Amino acid sequence: MNRVVHFEIHAKDLDAAQKFYGGIFGWTITDLGPQMGNYRMVSTGTDEPGAKWPGISGGMMVRQGPPPVGGEPVNAFVCTISVDNLDIYIDKVKAAGGTTALDKMQVPGVGWLTYVKDPEGNLFGMLQPD
Repeated sequence: MNRVVHFEIHAKDLDAAQKFYGGIFGWTITDLGPQMGNYRMVSTGTDEPGAKWPGISGGMMVRQGPPPVGGEPVNAFVCTISVDNLDIYIDKVKAAGGTTALDKMQVPGVGWLTYVKDPEGNLFGMLQPD
C-alpha cells in the first residue's frame, strides 16, 4: 500500500501560519532559511508504534498564487488532524482567526468531524476519534 508521507501548507504570511498551526496543535515548525526559499519543515509528532491514527509531517511554503476566495468547491486533498476534544479545538481555531467551513458532525463508528479554514482560507479537517 502506498502511504501519504508529506503535506504542504501554502501561505502568504509564513510567520502567521506558523503561529496559527504551532499554537493550536503544538507542532514544531523549523524555518530552513532564505537559501531554501524560507521553506519550513513541520513536525506533527513522533511516530509511535501501534498508534491508532498514525500521522505524517510536512512543510510550509510561500503561496505562489492568490489565496482561496471562499465558496468554491474543494479542488485538492484535505488533511484531517486528530484531536482529543473537538469542541476545544474548534474554539482554538476561531480564537486564532480561523473559521468553520462545516459544522461538527458525527461519523458513525469513526468519531466527530468538522472542517475549518485557517486565516488564509486553507481548508482542513479535525477529527475526535471514537
